[in-house]
Amino acid sequence: MTTEVRTETTRDGHPVVGAPDPVRLHQAQAPKPSDIKTVSAAEVPANRRRGGDVRTVLAPSTAGSTTGFMGTVTLQPGEVVTEHWHPYSEEFLLVINGELGVRLDGELRTLRAQEGVCVPIGVRHKLINDSDQPATAVFTLAPLAPQPRLGHVDTEELPPLPGATP
Repeated sequence: MTTEVRTETTRDGHPVVGAPDPVRLHQAQAPKPSDIKTVSAAEVPANRRRGGDVRTVLAPSTAGSTTGFMGTVTLQPGEVVTEHWHPYSEEFLLVINGELGVRLDGELRTLRAQEGVCVPIGVRHKLINDSDQPATAVFTLAPLAPQPRLGHVDTEELPPLPGATP
C-alpha cells in the first residue's frame, strides 16, 4: 500500500518551495519504536468496581494513548458487569472465548466466541455470564472523554456476592 503525499502548490501547479509536507511532519514527530511501550494485562490491576475482572491494558496512563483505550474483561459463571453508558465514547466488544449476554438498553443478546458488537454513545449496556464456563472479551472505547471521571455513567450498583452478608 502506498500513501499519496501531496505538496502545496501555486495556482499554476508548481510546488511551493520550502512548504512543509504535513505527512512527513507528522512522521517526524512520531515516537521511535524503542519509546513505544508494550503492556501486559498481567501487570495491570483488575478493576472490579462494576463486576468481573476488567483490565484497562492500553490507556493514557499505561501506554500514552491519546484517542481511546483497550482492555480485557473476564467474567466467571454468574458474574456481571453492571449496567452503565458512555456519554463520549463508542464501545467495541469482541468475545474471545466463552459466551456473554449483552443487554443493550434492556434488550438481551448473546455473543459467542469471535462475535462482537459496537455499543453506540449513550446506549446503556450490561455484560452477563449465564453460562457454566468463564468468558473473556476484549473491549475498546473511543474517543476518550474529556476527563476520566466523565467516561462512565453507572445506572445500577454491583449486586452483593453470593453468600455475602448484607
